[in-house]
Amino acid sequence: MKLLNGIEFRRLETAIQSAETRQKVISDNIANVDTPNFKRSEVLFEDLLADAMGTNEKKIAGIRTNARHIPIGQSSSIPTPEVVLDENNSINNNGNNVDIDREMTLLAKNQLAYNFYIQQVNHDAKMMTTAIEGRA
Repeated sequence: MKLLNGIEFRRLETAIQSAETRQKVISDNIANVDTPNFKRSEVLFEDLLADAMGTNEKKIAGIRTNARHIPIGQSSSIPTPEVVLDENNSINNNGNNVDIDREMTLLAKNQLAYNFYIQQVNHDAKMMTTAIEGRA
């Protein structure tokens, strides 16, 4: 069952958790669009994951046959999604910085990402089932 314990599956699992957290944060932003002095929040994950994976530069990745071996190349760490507060600007005269159009766009984008992650999990599970049962 290496598929379910592998780094790729754990990254996908964390991406799903990140999308769920982002859904809650965006919903909270939208709910407080008219609240005076409310500052919007956002979830950081994808950039943190890219940095952890070192996708900006090509690296050689070594295979570890023992947990005590020193990792070579690509990192196997998975960052935790971070919720950050955006205190830099104000859009309304009441000190609120929630732009409803931007939040609705982010909500739609997040829904597409979440659907993709779930489809990928379903695909991986189907491929594992097919391999176990030996059917094409």
